[in-house]
Amino acid sequence: MPIPDVQSVATTLPARYYTDPGVFRDELERFFCQDWICAGRTNQVLKAGDYFLREVAGESIIVTRDGNNSLRAFFNVCRHRGTRICALDKGHFTGRIQCPYHGWTYGLDGRLMGAPHAHEGFRHEDYPLNPVHVDVWDGHIFINLSADPAPLAGQLEDLPRKFRHWQMAELRTFRSVKYEVKANWKLIVTNYNECLHCPILHPALSAISDYLSGENDPPHRGYIGGSMEFQGGAKTMSKDGKLRRDYLPLLTADERSKVYYYAIFPNLLLSLHPDYVMTHMLWPRAVDRTDVICELHFHPNAMAKPNFEADDAVEFWDITNREDWAISELSQAGIQSRAYKPGPYSRCESLPHAFDQMVLNREKLDREKQASKKSVR
Repeated sequence: MPIPDVQSVATTLPARYYTDPGVFRDELERFFCQDWICAGRTNQVLKAGDYFLREVAGESIIVTRDGNNSLRAFFNVCRHRGTRICALDKGHFTGRIQCPYHGWTYGLDGRLMGAPHAHEGFRHEDYPLNPVHVDVWDGHIFINLSADPAPLAGQLEDLPRKFRHWQMAELRTFRSVKYEVKANWKLIVTNYNECLHCPILHPALSAISDYLSGENDPPHRGYIGGSMEFQGGAKTMSKDGKLRRDYLPLLTADERSKVYYYAIFPNLLLSLHPDYVMTHMLWPRAVDRTDVICELHFHPNAMAKPNFEADDAVEFWDITNREDWAISELSQAGIQSRAYKPGPYSRCESLPHAFDQMVLNREKLDREKQASKKSVR
């Protein structure tokens, strides 16, 4: 076999992509303020007035339902003096949204309803809450902070068809765990998209899933991912691999025999199992800090059974998550060293390399757009 040219070998990114606050700020704007990002699940806001907050790129966003039960999202900023309206991470509006400072009051649709002591000729319709674009894919709520985004469907590409058998909109959240990881958000994505580390780092996972099995999809503009197969008689990803719940209703025999791991750019890690779905949402806080919200979602029919249990899956993934976070933090620490230089990817690390290429391509595209704007001026 010929020796590959060193110049043609795929390598990891330069250190600045994980350590430079300026690069981090640019990526927040590029990915988290211009793209559709997953904010949560529709079952978090079941009825009109229910709300939760999401903080992204320093912005606080309210996600709620209006009187017609339609999803709405707004910047958490009063139009009077700019005060943040909501302080609690979640709650319920009793028919209106009121600023705690001077009592400006808005409808659940964002319209300004009351502005005490307003001057004569004041037009309420000129001061609604600043809206944020919101859309839904199969129970997942997405928001977009840009002024005129392309439709969510274009970013998702063929995922709605690919994963329709899991009927994710019907599932209900059983457990939600928040982790604070001392690592750049991209290190978490690349760690998620390869399992060469599994025999060393994840002995429990490796006992029930073959790390060299399955197939990866060709990289897409909006996502990367693939499948893995069970081994040793395992039927699901849990502490012992035993199936304690029914299979999700519409899965084929082939879909029941695999686990599917997909990173949907920029912040949703989607794991589809035979009997449940797990999600990770990434919320970058600093160049070397990322909050991760991990949630496990089960079918309501399974959850309604008196003998329902899910701790086997919850505990398994809590252990596995903490192993991943610890190694991601060690990666962050090592990359910060003056000794770090980009290292070669193996032939089995095509997905992390594809993610890196997406990051570089988006950066290049933004630079070209900025240069074009300057030349027009």
